[in-house]
Amino acid sequence: MTPEQTATLSAVVDTIVPADEYPSGTEAGVLHYLDQQAGVHADYGVGLDAIEAEARERYGASFPLLPYERREALLRDLEAGATRTPWPLDAAVFVSTVVGHVMEGFYGDPGNGGNLDAVSWRMIGFEVRG
Repeated sequence: MTPEQTATLSAVVDTIVPADEYPSGTEAGVLHYLDQQAGVHADYGVGLDAIEAEARERYGASFPLLPYERREALLRDLEAGATRTPWPLDAAVFVSTVVGHVMEGFYGDPGNGGNLDAVSWRMIGFEVRG
């Protein structure tokens, strides 16, 4: 992925899992998780470029530079299939897929590269018992 696509992906991840009293998705290692998964990036570059085009069309700014509320609204629209620019793939499917991958990276087994220090498990009160 290009540096611009990586910046857009980081902003997408942190829009899906924003920081609160717990770390954001990127802080919890979701990008590392995504990088470790074979096949995850097959359509990511194209989809991230399309998200960027949507942000520029709607708001005149790069997706990572938008305020959280606008990023969230844009992703919700795209997940509903509401696009304003031509998409080379199905926007709703792409965003839903990315949301699923982010959830895997945030809530999954830390041994898979995300959920650093089992932060999401602590957040939901999950304890591993031997």
